[in-house]
Amino acid sequence: MEKIIALVDGSIYSASVCEHAAWIAQRTGAPVELVHVLGRREAADKHDLSGAIALGARTQLMQELAELDAQRAKLVGHRGRAILDDARALVEKAGATDVTTRLRHGDLVDAVAETEAEARVILIGKRGEAADFAKGHLGSNLERIVRASHKPVFVASRAFRPIEKVLVAYDGGSSAMKAVDHIARSSLFPRLQVHLVTVGSHSAELAGGLEDAKAMLRSAGIEATTAIVPGQPEKALGEMVERDGFDMLVMGAYGHSRIRSLIIGSTTTEMVRSCKVPVVLMR
Repeated sequence: MEKIIALVDGSIYSASVCEHAAWIAQRTGAPVELVHVLGRREAADKHDLSGAIALGARTQLMQELAELDAQRAKLVGHRGRAILDDARALVEKAGATDVTTRLRHGDLVDAVAETEAEARVILIGKRGEAADFAKGHLGSNLERIVRASHKPVFVASRAFRPIEKVLVAYDGGSSAMKAVDHIARSSLFPRLQVHLVTVGSHSAELAGGLEDAKAMLRSAGIEATTAIVPGQPEKALGEMVERDGFDMLVMGAYGHSRIRSLIIGSTTTEMVRSCKVPVVLMR
């Protein structure tokens, strides 16, 4: 069975990642794998600090530095395992029963790529360990994972709350159509209130696309409502989430009129940055 891959780093978002992973697991029956990656910044310092000193003293100093590096590497490993142990306890407390952990070394995106084939969804916090110092910025790893992953990326909000109402941003593009197809096939969405919305000027083409998407969901047993609203997507969608009490936003990572590039779409970036609810992104 495909796993729920939850990335935890010890930040204030990790608890939310764990609780959302447990929520998905309870609705889908999928196992949870918690992953913590020891990145390059946590590798032992390789700088030569000995300077131009006598040979004997230099040799002794290099030995001491090597011992310090080994101690530091051991402490970093202990910290990583402690983060995973705490995360596992949180997920199990929230109701999930099939939970494993994995401590990895290297680059986070590489680690995700290696596990992606067995993942049904990848969970990550909106920001990492420096969240309190960069509240207006997205975590650097988030954007890298979104543009590299071929599986849905679930961006956890700062705090968990039960999810009942889902807003799906639909623009007729390939990633939006993939999002609707994913919802139709997933065991996560039945019994949730799903609302399909297109932002723009009303036209027969837009209305027809919404009806097709609605029919696809209906065939899967999901009754969705639809709407076409005027305005700019990032503002209109954000206002709907706040005003109408939606608990989750699902959208494509790229708009249909945007050429695929090395950055995620500007509307997507703004929605992830500003929304106080989880955002599920589809490539």
